[in-house]
Order: sequence, then structure tokens, then C-alpha cells
Amino acid sequence: MKKIETIAIYGLGALGMLFGSSLQKEYGMERVKFVMDSARFSRHQNDRYTINDEPFAFSLQDIEDVKTPSDLVIVAVKGPSLPAVIDMMQPSVGKGTVIISLMNGITSEDMLAKRFDRQQILDCIAIGMDAMRDGTDLHYTRMGRIQIGSRNGGQNEEVEAVAAVLRGAGVPYEVLEDIRGAMWHKYLLNVGVNQACTAYETDYGHVTSPGPICDEMKEAMREVIRVAAAEGVTLSGKDIDEAIELEKTLKPDGYPSMRQDAIAGRTTEVDLFAGTVIALGQKYGIPTPVNEKYKRMIEHLTT
Repeated sequence: MKKIETIAIYGLGALGMLFGSSLQKEYGMERVKFVMDSARFSRHQNDRYTINDEPFAFSLQDIEDVKTPSDLVIVAVKGPSLPAVIDMMQPSVGKGTVIISLMNGITSEDMLAKRFDRQQILDCIAIGMDAMRDGTDLHYTRMGRIQIGSRNGGQNEEVEAVAAVLRGAGVPYEVLEDIRGAMWHKYLLNVGVNQACTAYETDYGHVTSPGPICDEMKEAMREVIRVAAAEGVTLSGKDIDEAIELEKTLKPDGYPSMRQDAIAGRTTEVDLFAGTVIALGQKYGIPTPVNEKYKRMIEHLTT
């Protein structure tokens, strides 16, 4: 049975802090490292972090100091940073390394597979959390869960190894047979809720309450359903209802990291969300007017 002893995490944003802190608390600072480029390491090596107002010391590592591959690599960066991370993370990846991506969207696994063996990459989703990062401080009331699975089969050993390491650290997880359908379900949620909160500069409570913003958000999700069908994935109005009900369990005045990025003037993941819907719509001749509107609105916020 495959066993995971060492873990390299790329990305110290909300998800990296949220799940990485549990892994590091259980397995220790020597086994769990947050790897970054030399410039970022120099800037952040003396930072002081808190999680729900409690101090937490993260174990940071300069990529130049990585001499041996890790058993598990977790990619937890934002979409615009992924190409640079793929270029950088080679020293952490060996023949037996398992890779999971906590990133939003439906494209990160395929991007990773252009550089690394697809059989090393498990499909993965992080869902149901309300983590909000403010500088070096993280606050959350719901940890959510990680969903993993094999899209093409033949990865049972890798799936069980990742499940075991998550279970050991008390990280909620699920192993799903239809992981691709689940990824599209999460994508539908992101396209709707994340973009509506960001475009209208509001919170979970407002976008999930009856009214014109919620109605428009649902139509953005229906656009996802239509392009998903063209891709061979079946989604329905039930997926929209479930996504909205899930968001209603989060803090009403909370909002997603996409809006946090827009507030901070950082590049958002709008290309992963609306951009992908629009591209698939063009590919299959499917209109995507709401996502085109969201893309314009969100890009305007950060220009």
C-alpha cells in the first residue's frame, strides 16, 4: 500500500492555510512544507500568521532548497499563478509523487498533465468552506471538505493514500466515483456565486436571496449547464438549487476569494470562470451573455 510521508504545498492563500495547517499540525513542520520561489520566500519567511486569531507558524521552504521529491504535492494557487508554479515545482515531483489541485475551475488538472504524468494527478475539489484571508490572518467557521477521485480509473492506490493522509489529519474528505461530474458542479457554483458576489461587490447573503441578482446568477449557471452538456457532462436545475443551498450555510456577510482579490486589486480568476464558459460557448455555438457581462464587470473592477 502506497504511503504518504512528505507533503509539499504550493500556495499560501486561504485554501493552502486552511487545509495545510491541519496537515502540518498532524504531521509536523519537517514533513509538510509550503514551497515558494526565492523572492517570495525572502518576503514571507518572517511573517506571523494567525488562524481564527490564534498564532500559527507555517513551515516555509525556498524552492532552491528542495533536493528530493515529495510523496504528495498540493497545488493551492490562484489560476493566474498556475503556469509559473508548474514551471517551478519540478523538484518536488518524482516518479511516485501524487499531485492534487485545490484550485477552482475545471482546467488545472489538464494543465498539470501537460507537464506531469496524468496518472500521478488525482481529480480534486475543495468545497463548502467559508475561509477568508486578510493578509497573514485566516478566519473561517466552516472547513468544508476535499473531494477526490480518479477520472480514468487505475488510481486506486493513489486515491487511498491521499484519503489516508487527509483522514489522519482530520481533514473532511470524500472519495467520489463521478469526480468529473462533481468538478463541474463546483464549477457551476463558482461561475454563479463567486462571480455574482464580485461583479456586484456584495456577499453570500445578498446573491442567494430572491431578487434580480439571484435570478441573473442562476442564468449564468444555466449557461454552464448548456456548455457542460456539449462536453458530455449532465447537470440540471437541481445542481443550481443545491449550489445555492450550500452557499446559504456560509456566513451571510462573507464573500469568496474572487471578491477578496478584486478588493485588493489583484488579478481575479474570471478567465477560469466566465472565460472558460465563453470559450466553450464559442466552440459549440452556445450563447453566454450573462458570463460575458460578468467578465466585463469584473475586469472593470481591477483595471
